[in-house]
Amino acid sequence: MAQASARAKGATFAGLARPRSPSAMVEAAKRWFAGGLAEESEQRRLFPWLAVAFGLGILVCFTATNGEPSLAAPLLVALALSAAVPFLGSRPVALALVLGLAASFLGFSAAVLRLRIVAAPVLARTTIAPLTGLVEALDEREVGARLIVLVESFGTLTPDRRPTRVRVSYKKALSLKPGDYISAMARLLPPPEAARPGGYDFARDAYFRGIGAVGSLVGKIEVKPPPRPLPWQVSLAAAVDDARNALTRRITDANGGQAGAVAAALVTGKRGLINAETNDVLRAAGIYHVVSISGLHMVLAAGVVFWLVRALLALVPGLALIWPIKKIAAGFAMVGVTAYCVFSGWDIAAERSLIMTLVMLGAILVDRPALSMRNLALAALIALAREPDGLLGPSFQMSFGAVAGLIACAGTLNRWMPPREGASLLARAWRFLAVAVLGTLATTMVAQIATAPFATYHFQTVQPFGIVGNALTLPLVSLAVMPAAVLGILAYPFALDQPVWWAMGLAVRGMLTISGWISGFGHATLVVPAYGSTALCLLALALLLLTLPVSGLRWIGLAPAALGIALAATPPRYDLYIDREGGGAALRDPDGRLAILGNPPAFVLEQWLKADGDSRKAGAVSVSTKGRCDAVGCTAGTETRRIVALVKDKRAFTEDCERASIIIARRDAPKGCRAGLIVDRAFLAERGATAVRFGPDGPVATSARSPNVRPPWRRVMAEASPVPSTPAETAKLQDPEIDEGDPLPDTPSDRPQ
Repeated sequence: MAQASARAKGATFAGLARPRSPSAMVEAAKRWFAGGLAEESEQRRLFPWLAVAFGLGILVCFTATNGEPSLAAPLLVALALSAAVPFLGSRPVALALVLGLAASFLGFSAAVLRLRIVAAPVLARTTIAPLTGLVEALDEREVGARLIVLVESFGTLTPDRRPTRVRVSYKKALSLKPGDYISAMARLLPPPEAARPGGYDFARDAYFRGIGAVGSLVGKIEVKPPPRPLPWQVSLAAAVDDARNALTRRITDANGGQAGAVAAALVTGKRGLINAETNDVLRAAGIYHVVSISGLHMVLAAGVVFWLVRALLALVPGLALIWPIKKIAAGFAMVGVTAYCVFSGWDIAAERSLIMTLVMLGAILVDRPALSMRNLALAALIALAREPDGLLGPSFQMSFGAVAGLIACAGTLNRWMPPREGASLLARAWRFLAVAVLGTLATTMVAQIATAPFATYHFQTVQPFGIVGNALTLPLVSLAVMPAAVLGILAYPFALDQPVWWAMGLAVRGMLTISGWISGFGHATLVVPAYGSTALCLLALALLLLTLPVSGLRWIGLAPAALGIALAATPPRYDLYIDREGGGAALRDPDGRLAILGNPPAFVLEQWLKADGDSRKAGAVSVSTKGRCDAVGCTAGTETRRIVALVKDKRAFTEDCERASIIIARRDAPKGCRAGLIVDRAFLAERGATAVRFGPDGPVATSARSPNVRPPWRRVMAEASPVPSTPAETAKLQDPEIDEGDPLPDTPSDRPQ
């Protein structure tokens, strides 16, 4: 039958390739397409497209709606479409379309429901006031700590206008722990939005995490008894986080240095003690995903538990013949990996990986193939139903993209390395080694290709030696690091874990040594220009078409892949970037590189440089060669004979409004200003960070926000700011040395799998 199917496909392709009339070619194409759909239906490969349709509904809700979408409307439409399903049994195409539409409206409904569940006030402007609340989570840093505080009170803000949670940092050493009820003076500001059009929007992620402000604690922190008994969920979360911090300190004490910090991150998910240099080394080697609790950790943890339980049960004579030890081991692995996810902080990436792992292990319990596209689709549906906003981030996209690529290529990889019966022991050993090495290289390459569109879109970096880094370090992680982590956790309650952590630290040191060697290669990290969402959508569509079908229909994916690559390879480059606060800009100099105008924040400037494909750090960027600055502002000429003016003092408006083509200012420009483009306080409040391209017909501006479009995470509710009531508080408001507590987000540079 397989040979007949192959002959039919060959005949179809031959028919398409043979010179024929246009109508005959259309008919042949129709037959080929219908045959492909029939094969997809026969192989039950249409189900994964329901997850795609579900995600499409989420995407429409988050990107296309403006205002408060109704929850009842999409649910009613989905219900009506579902009611029509029993009547479409004889019309498979109509049935597939109706099911897809129903899934899309259900995805839209899930997104609306998520928006309503997480809705909470967001701070309007920078404010210093007394803060009281409960420390929900604490991440220790090399200096100080970062806290998530469940707010009880903040200044004079009423509960309906007060952020529910805030993220604050404290630079001094202090013996705080999760569960403490604290009181301190805090400097808070709204979660920062994207630094450039199309850039990472921390305000969106903070909104879905329930964080309404970020900042720092100022002065003394008092620990007080809570005013009321804490809910059990809060107490449990605080206790788990406290236990994670305690184990983190125990692992770092057993090893010391960055090996201890990385080993602790592998076990507890606490990455605050890893310094910037180590992070850069791991990224350059392409293995930073190892320290982000995600798919690799979940699979290895489940695999270690599964193997240990199955091996122990198999040691009992006759037990393997009576009991289903494989299913028992899968059940223990499900419990173990769930406990590991809870202990590691139940991070979003870890949660999605847990769902995927549980679905795979559950398939073993019901005698189904563990690794299949249907299971992956089911895991995606569960993950998106729980957290629809995850679809917008790199973690979900890269996790499921990598696994989809691996499942799609699994058959090909197995055909390349078929088992050989009757071989000698030495031959089997050599084959096992070859399969392990080639399998690691092949799977790493597949995963990197599948995740490349999302990695380059979100991070603008490529690690060309990542395949070498993964090939050399993943065996060490799989065979030494993660088994030691499981054994260490089992020995921890008996206080017998220190030798295990020490041994784990040796393996981690080896991993860091390999990473340092690879990071020393020339061009270990390449920065590529940022491309737009259109190219990303085309590349994502290509990945879906190339991985989900089993028939020849998958080759349709080559068309969006080619178009997406063409768009990504020729991204639009801006000539001027303007800070969202209007205090600084970056202008393209005659040498083609960006140069500083004014005083843009270092973090923001580096985001502009990466988007431009420039690997320089902020400190290496010079002032524009065509710029001149004085006490009231800066001006600079452009290659198109335009003048860009950055206004620091209102006295500069009089002259700049007459001669400049572009005005940039923190304050509102006066009425009657004659500049062609005025990017002042009102403009930035409406549109956010802005980039400009100098066209033949004048400057063309693109902003992070569209005017009059305000997604839920940008609807600021906390308009009232407390007024300091004492001279001391007034002095603190005027103190320029107050630390903002790293209000800008950490660059999301992990590569979850």
